[in-house]
Amino acid sequence: MTGPPPARPGIAGDGRHDDGRDDADVIAQSLDEPELFAGLYDRHAPDIHRYVARRLGEGAADDITAETFLIAFRTRARYDTAHRLARPWLYGIAANLIGKHRRTEVRALKALARTGHDPVAASWSDRSDDRIAVQAPLAGALAALSPGDRHVLLLVAWADLGYQEVAEALRIPLGTVRSRLNRARRKVREALSTDPAFASALDASPATAGQELSPSWTK
Repeated sequence: MTGPPPARPGIAGDGRHDDGRDDADVIAQSLDEPELFAGLYDRHAPDIHRYVARRLGEGAADDITAETFLIAFRTRARYDTAHRLARPWLYGIAANLIGKHRRTEVRALKALARTGHDPVAASWSDRSDDRIAVQAPLAGALAALSPGDRHVLLLVAWADLGYQEVAEALRIPLGTVRSRLNRARRKVREALSTDPAFASALDASPATAGQELSPSWTK
């Protein structure tokens, strides 16, 4: 694979597959008809790949996306079908896999902060060096966060998950999500206090979480 998995037709915009089933239905029915699980991949793999690529680069995204869905397939019998949308579950698996590469992520962020060159972003994004260099302070701030705080912040900012979805993804209490997010925002804001544009972006509401931390290197 040399890029994000292509989305196939057949997924409705309201969160249901074109035959009216939601994710929980697909997972439950795939226990008897394993081939149905491909519908879950079709729906969610492009977003998972995009998120991992932002954090670890294109090459790692290929492998982690594939492993995420392999793990999901193997463990689908334990999926709680009370959660009708599988997105938090899948992001949680991906986050756990990303955690195993945290040294790679932190090393790349520190390289961007130090030199203005982002070896991760360079593998999947086409943009000029000056645009990358502008984001160096943010990279340094993200690198300084604890793995747990960085997971929460980026699941909100880049995966566009709500607080409850992050709690489900990481299997932590909702209050822990809020405290980690507040702490991460505070630390990043302090690190970027000389740049009001960055600080104001961190105060965006959850409704605009997809635009939080939205300088060019995150897109």
